[in-house]
Amino acid sequence: MSRIGKRPVAVPQGVEANLDGRDLKIKGPKGELAMTFMDEVDVKLEDGNITVMPIGQTKRARSMWGMQRTLAENLVTGVTDGFSKELKLNGVGYRAAVQGNNVQLQLGYSHDVIFPIPEGIDVKCPDQTTIIISGIDKQKVGQVAAQIREWRKPEPYKGKGIKYSDEYIFRKEGKKK
Repeated sequence: MSRIGKRPVAVPQGVEANLDGRDLKIKGPKGELAMTFMDEVDVKLEDGNITVMPIGQTKRARSMWGMQRTLAENLVTGVTDGFSKELKLNGVGYRAAVQGNNVQLQLGYSHDVIFPIPEGIDVKCPDQTTIIISGIDKQKVGQVAAQIREWRKPEPYKGKGIKYSDEYIFRKEGKKK
């Protein structure tokens, strides 16, 4: 039995949830999100709670149970609070700035990296070495953060690169003479 899957997802006040067959639409103060549930789970919307149960006892049905419930919870959290990721730039001359619909990154290349901001994502740079990515879709926020980080992953010797603010970089000792 899935401990996560057993818990119902509470729909708070001010959030409207509609279940049409396998399609769930959630509308809240920050926006609207939708998802389609897998065939292996059964979904019910009653008394302001979304309940997900597996249809059979197959391994796939039990695997999908907790994941589908978590995806439904992410929709509710996204339209009420939203999600955000914070990136830190470490390195001499590494800078970030938001210009219109693009993030301009100076990462030690011979040219500036221009990253276009996707629809539904908000990017802020409170200072030159911090990037805050926020939005209502958890997957999209994480994807944008990963794509920006991909330009210069942190290296283990000096710690230079783009890292998540809560990420620990395991440092290695350099060459000895």
